[in-house]
Amino acid sequence: MNDFWIILTASLVACSCALLGCFLVLRKMAMIGDAISHSVLPGIVIAFLLSGSRDSLFMMLGASVVGLITVFLIQWFHQSGVQSDASIGVVFTALFALGVVLVSFYTRQVDLDLDCVLYGEIIQVPWDTLQAFGIDIGPKAVWGLGIVFTVSLIVIGLFYKQFKLCAFDPAMAAAIGIPVALFHYVLMGLVSVTTVASFESVGAILVVGMLVVPAATAYLLTERLGLMIVYSMAIGVLSAVLGYWMAVVLDASIAGCMITVTGILFVAAFLFSPSHGIVWRKLKLHKQARNIAA
Repeated sequence: MNDFWIILTASLVACSCALLGCFLVLRKMAMIGDAISHSVLPGIVIAFLLSGSRDSLFMMLGASVVGLITVFLIQWFHQSGVQSDASIGVVFTALFALGVVLVSFYTRQVDLDLDCVLYGEIIQVPWDTLQAFGIDIGPKAVWGLGIVFTVSLIVIGLFYKQFKLCAFDPAMAAAIGIPVALFHYVLMGLVSVTTVASFESVGAILVVGMLVVPAATAYLLTERLGLMIVYSMAIGVLSAVLGYWMAVVLDASIAGCMITVTGILFVAAFLFSPSHGIVWRKLKLHKQARNIAA
């Protein structure tokens, strides 16, 4: 049963991240998840200082607020003339450094396990459960991630056309009256909440990897956004399942093995994708050369 909960948790992370990751890849903002996962550290520390508790709810609230501030600052700097990648780098390193200073200054005598908060361990998920009317209803992570995924699915489903147009042609979207800035912040807010909800249980490496790699792999396999989202989710779930059993066999890090599998699938798509694969392109060129010679 523990295997089931671990795989289910990783699959929920994969689906949540893949859904949003497709839009991030198309908008060339793939590393925004990495920025958020690092910059939320001061929010975690401030939430602990104000509440005096390491309860996950307080940590998540504090981290979510700082995650949204991170998105706002990145966009503000970018609109002020700073390049997008530079904006991301400046904001997340500055906020992460602030969090490190707060930890070293205020929590020296407190057992605030930042490795657990930031990098989590998915193997512990089955033992951190919720109780309802005295009945164990399953791991907290599964419920939290399930709610976050459902919210993202509903929002993207309701405004799919708007998100799609904003991703492909924001100038046209603005010209026909779509509030591009609003949909940008809605998307970034979903990314922030998804990142924060995921990384405590499954680790920042798994979250960032699932935000970027499955979507990038699906991008190589299709040119239709709807199919890209489906392929991305399928790749994420497949990576979660295969990665878990790889970790069991090798007695290695579960998150590390899952992302290793996503990397292997990306390389396979990079080489053999019918539309973008290097091997297929070489074969087509070779065939064309032979036809011309004949």
